[in-house]
Amino acid sequence: MNRRTAIKQLFVVAGGIMIATSCAGDGQSTSIVLTNIKLSATDEKLLGDFVEAIIPASDSPGGNALNLHLFVMKMVDDCQTKEEQKAFIEGLKQAADSLKKADQKAILDYLNGLPKEDVFFKILKRRTVQGYLNSEYVMKNKLIYELVPGRYDGAVKVNV
Repeated sequence: MNRRTAIKQLFVVAGGIMIATSCAGDGQSTSIVLTNIKLSATDEKLLGDFVEAIIPASDSPGGNALNLHLFVMKMVDDCQTKEEQKAFIEGLKQAADSLKKADQKAILDYLNGLPKEDVFFKILKRRTVQGYLNSEYVMKNKLIYELVPGRYDGAVKVNV
């Protein structure tokens, strides 16, 4: 065996190990990578239920269809302070303890029972609405956007 073949096989084995370890999941991790907070798949599902309760599906898609729970998770992970992240995680854990069976009415009752100054509720509501307003669906279907400076109409009659 020559050196070139040995090095090539070494890289193939190393690449295989990297791929195998990245594919091996315990099924309890979230669907996106989070660096600062730790959430499980059940936490992600509960967060999806909360987002769907805040923006339910009607003639337009709801929070789950727009994947707003992923937006909320990423914004909490990247943009909130450590204290706010901790308060959000604690609020989510308290909600998970309170809501064993997550149906729409129980979620709405839980959200209505939270005080308005609760950190978990404020972050959840703010980031859900922000994600909805910045979603592709709203930007394409609900907002009429014209590039600056707008349209030019040179044949406008002016009454003096």
